Amino acid sequence: MDVRVTSDAAAFERTVFPFLQADPVLHTIIMTNVHQRAIGPSEQEPGYYVSVHEGDVVGAAMRTPGRPVYLGALRSEYAEAVADAYLDVLPELGGVAGDRPAVERFADRWCARRDVRAIETKATRLHKLGTLTPLSAPGSARLMRDGDVDLVAGWARDGFPEELGDVEWAEEQLASGSMWIWEVDAEPVSMAGYHLPVYGACRVGPVYTPPEHRRRGYAGALTSHVTAHILAAGNQACLYTDLANPTSNRIYHQAGYRPVADFVDLQFTA
Repeated sequence: MDVRVTSDAAAFERTVFPFLQADPVLHTIIMTNVHQRAIGPSEQEPGYYVSVHEGDVVGAAMRTPGRPVYLGALRSEYAEAVADAYLDVLPELGGVAGDRPAVERFADRWCARRDVRAIETKATRLHKLGTLTPLSAPGSARLMRDGDVDLVAGWARDGFPEELGDVEWAEEQLASGSMWIWEVDAEPVSMAGYHLPVYGACRVGPVYTPPEHRRRGYAGALTSHVTAHILAAGNQACLYTDLANPTSNRIYHQAGYRPVADFVDLQFTA
């Protein structure tokens, strides 16, 4: 087994995408993040991308700046070797996420070497659309407009404070045409975006409804609208849900999404 580390996202894409593209839904997070960095401007802080080889590529992992290591669907027998590769280049690490068996083996190795402990912070489920069942609610969907930048940035900051929320990110959603707004009587009440396709797969998200507008079906109706838009372009649709939120899991099941795999996030702490 050969484990290789690079900070060149474009080179990593060329190396591992022939392996990952066999299931672009299962590998959606790695593929969308790596592709975005491969075609985008250089970042001040390097990312570290790991490929596992047994002749051909058999596994991949990534660590983008400021984020945990993401193992995705990495097979558990490769987790310790991947942890060793990151131990060589990262003096510290906030956490690790991905398929539970691989994450736990990675964490055991990291904790033993760095004298920290791991705490589970989140469990998520990846869903892939089967047959779309459109959901309805009062109002209608429209694409994000120039005047929505501050609104979208604020909603993202409220809903996903550790990941999203700056104006630059909202402007990118506007430019890509990938963010939709649900309106009732001309008032925005919910938003849902999606990641542009990579090898024919689009991941829906973020989806957010302010507390005062929840429990009225807006997010479900908008998500099914965005899903229909993805399908009309000839792409597959997938999304992640928080397993601690049974409401969203139920709604997306009603729209036609079906489970593919479960993942876990662990945080490292002294």
